[in-house]
Amino acid sequence: MDIRDILGRARTLESRIARALSRAAEDASGSGAREPLEIAHAIVDVVDRQVQSGSRGTRLFPFNRVAVSVLAASRDSRARLEALFAAKPSLRDRIVDRLRSAGCDVTDLQVDVAYVGRAARSWDNPQFHVAFDRVATAAAPTPVDSTPTRLEVTVLRGVAERRTYSFAMSRIDLGRGAEVRDSRHRLLRTNHLVFVEGSAAVNQTVSRRHAHIAVDSCGDHRLHDDRSEHGTGIVRGGRTIAVPTGSRGVRLRSGDEIALGEARMRIRIED
Repeated sequence: MDIRDILGRARTLESRIARALSRAAEDASGSGAREPLEIAHAIVDVVDRQVQSGSRGTRLFPFNRVAVSVLAASRDSRARLEALFAAKPSLRDRIVDRLRSAGCDVTDLQVDVAYVGRAARSWDNPQFHVAFDRVATAAAPTPVDSTPTRLEVTVLRGVAERRTYSFAMSRIDLGRGAEVRDSRHRLLRTNHLVFVEGSAAVNQTVSRRHAHIAVDSCGDHRLHDDRSEHGTGIVRGGRTIAVPTGSRGVRLRSGDEIALGEARMRIRIED
């Protein structure tokens, strides 16, 4: 038997023992609630169990998409989970490290995390569910230009640190407050376009980590929602295009208006 098979079986046995001890402890305490770090370890264990043997002693992870649904019954529990899953090492980093240690190639692995208020009956675990998929991936197109096109943003509704911004960068973070920190005061993110804390009521509909604009490999600007509380959208031609969480984002056009909750901004992309 290959040494990697032995190690893989040892890790699986170790995970089963850990889960059994965890369940026994939960039963004894009368509570099934776990700390965020325990949930992260349990999710990684579920992913690790999907590793299979390949030819000539290799190890394979047969999927390139992992969708994680996590129970967050309150805003506090969601904030605690988000802080841990986004911090270094992130949940994706933990999964990738485990799979690479098993000898798997995970160069195109995508991990999506969604937070829900109620667990579905089909879940194997009362606090989270992991779904796997494999989709065809196209070769990445050649970048048009390494220098991002300049993007100008004018704030129309809400109070920001500045009324007009000009960016020429590959990622622009949008949110309330200049810095976003967790409960231990660790820096999670720095916003580039900043809506002022404690200002107009409109500003309170902007989450601290609300959305970001990223330049893709074709040089297009795409708007992404970062699990905001009041949603993200694009107003174009009199209609609003919703930007769903966990998607590839929505391509922006010059003249579009961006809606962050009740706040509004108009963008102009240089030719």
